[in-house]
Amino acid sequence: MLKRLEIAGFKSFARKTVLDFSNQTTAIVGPNGSGKSNVAEAFRFALGEQSMKSMRGKRSEDLIFSGTHMSARANRAAVAIVFDNTKRIFPKIDFDEVAIERAVFRDGTSEYSLNGSKVRLRDIQELLAGANIGETGHHIISQGEADRILLANPRERRAMLEDALGLKGFEFRKQEAERKLERTDANVKEVEALRREIAPHIRFLKKQVERLERAEELARELATACQTYFAIEELYLDTESVRVKREREVAGEKLAHAEAGLKAFEDRNNDSEGLKHVEKVRLAERELDRISQERAQLSREIGRVEGALDSAKRRSHAVKEEPYVKIPRQDLTQLQASIERAGDIAEGSDHEALRGALEAIKGAIGAFLLRFTAPADEYLIEEENIVYTLEAEREALTAKDQKLADAIADARAALERARQDRLAYDETGREQQHRLLAVADSRATEEANVARLDARLNELSYLAEEFSRERGEVLALAGSSALSYEKLTELPKEDRRTQEERKRGMERLKIRVEEAGGGTEDVKKEYEEAVGRETFLARELDDLAKSADGLRSLISDLDIELHKTFSEGLTKVNSSFGEFFSLMFGGGGAKLVLEELTVIAEEEDEEGEQLEPGKPRKAGIEISVNLPKKRVQSLMQLSGGERALTSIALIFAMSQVNPPPFLILDETDAALDEANSRRYGDMIDNLAKKSQLIVISHNRETMSRAGILYGVTMGSDGISKLLSVRFEEAVQVAK
Repeated sequence: MLKRLEIAGFKSFARKTVLDFSNQTTAIVGPNGSGKSNVAEAFRFALGEQSMKSMRGKRSEDLIFSGTHMSARANRAAVAIVFDNTKRIFPKIDFDEVAIERAVFRDGTSEYSLNGSKVRLRDIQELLAGANIGETGHHIISQGEADRILLANPRERRAMLEDALGLKGFEFRKQEAERKLERTDANVKEVEALRREIAPHIRFLKKQVERLERAEELARELATACQTYFAIEELYLDTESVRVKREREVAGEKLAHAEAGLKAFEDRNNDSEGLKHVEKVRLAERELDRISQERAQLSREIGRVEGALDSAKRRSHAVKEEPYVKIPRQDLTQLQASIERAGDIAEGSDHEALRGALEAIKGAIGAFLLRFTAPADEYLIEEENIVYTLEAEREALTAKDQKLADAIADARAALERARQDRLAYDETGREQQHRLLAVADSRATEEANVARLDARLNELSYLAEEFSRERGEVLALAGSSALSYEKLTELPKEDRRTQEERKRGMERLKIRVEEAGGGTEDVKKEYEEAVGRETFLARELDDLAKSADGLRSLISDLDIELHKTFSEGLTKVNSSFGEFFSLMFGGGGAKLVLEELTVIAEEEDEEGEQLEPGKPRKAGIEISVNLPKKRVQSLMQLSGGERALTSIALIFAMSQVNPPPFLILDETDAALDEANSRRYGDMIDNLAKKSQLIVISHNRETMSRAGILYGVTMGSDGISKLLSVRFEEAVQVAK
């Protein structure tokens, strides 16, 4: 229910003016030009009207008091409508009083406020739509617009009817759902584009991760192999070093004892010739031990070279299997020219010349194939050079091994000769020199043992250095896990060659790990992030699809509800329209009829509005009237009074079906005669039971039906002023 209207600076109301609407029917009267209709336009203005034409202006500045010769102009126009919300006609506002205010400034800007808080026009429209106060203004009939609904086109009539039936709330919800659906569809396309954009990057990262995983698998395999090898090798080196050192100490003591005994015997028997034979045997034995150790070292080096050679041959073989070869265009042209020249020579020649030409062609093709069928890639040349170098190194080491084998055979032969010479010498004085030879032999044996053990210690020292180097290489390739092995307390019962096979296998795995390459952990992290983002986008796409389905379902439900409510409302309006029409005309009938519903691909309506292709157009509303004792083909054939009566009947029918909180009628009774004025007054009394009425009129019959009468006057200063009379109080005063 309306409580009051506050006007300040709007058109002719320069000063703040307050109209109280505490009665169901309020009449506003006054002479022409006093500003009565400005009150109705103030309502339009405050409720968000955007058409300046509807408020009898060309621009927003025309709505502000422009001043007179006695009063200065205003810089701002403001209108506030205050509603009683105790019955919660605005359910979203939890206040007993709701004030909607609009202000306009001379720069053309407008401000809207709700209970003092600034809001948008959209917020005001949605709030009013919930209370059946639509934006078409069907509840405000301005001066001269009584037959506006008759003169409107069918689509405009439908909009007014929907507004009167309170369907704007559903329309707002549907429009909001459609906007959300459009944004959702746009978001779906954007998410799909993002997924397409990151898909190639994910595939690339996946290949990198797979390569990294292969390298990690090889590294784990290498770490496992190394753990076994290192555990055995470390215990072997420690055990062997302790054993050899202990034997070296024992051999040193025995050698010292033998040398002391030999020296004592030499002091007694200075047999220099015998000593020379003994010394010769000792030197021969030492030489044999030295060559044997050198050959053992050479064997290990040959094993390393053979392992590297085997890997290089595999890489070279992979390059040779390449199925394609690049041939320069110039070489093809030269081959063609050679064949053509041989063909030209063979033409018209004897068998010998023909055979020579065929041989020439065969030779040219053979040379071409020989040149280009052999791999010549730089990488192949590099691999073959490596193979060649390693094979040359192996051949050199093999030749050296063969020389050492021959040297060992010679050393053994020399040792045998030295021993034979010593035996021959001993035969001459065996009894005398038996003890000397025994001591010398003991010393030679111990010296050989000491030399052998020293060589073994040097070998173990070299093996320990190589072991440390291998640990460093494996640490770089396989990580610290390769060195995290449990120390053994006992060596496995196996041949030493088994450990050497483990070493060669470990070397091959090292080469494979180096060839596999791999990447860093950043690649895996980036891949996981990319996959996580793709999963997130897939989830988002699924959520958006569900949201779109929900919005489509909501739009469908709203369409069903709109159609149902509109159909029911149209039936009720037609029933009331027929009754009011019959009452106003004393018979006859009238009804609202839907246009034929068509689906068009693309159309412009009368105002140039272009419809979306393929979208169903709402059927408009036509008015069919049947006057008593008169046949009418068109609404244009009605007289001014008949149009006014028909419009009033339709407006009252629409208000009867879904009463708005208030209804403003600006001189809608101007064309009525005395009899129709009484009918009009009766209809006002009946309508006032459902809606609050504000009637602007010169008709005394209409005035008599009001509870409060406002008189609008305008003095010489050009400013509208109010005088008010409450009929109940006036009657009491008159009594």
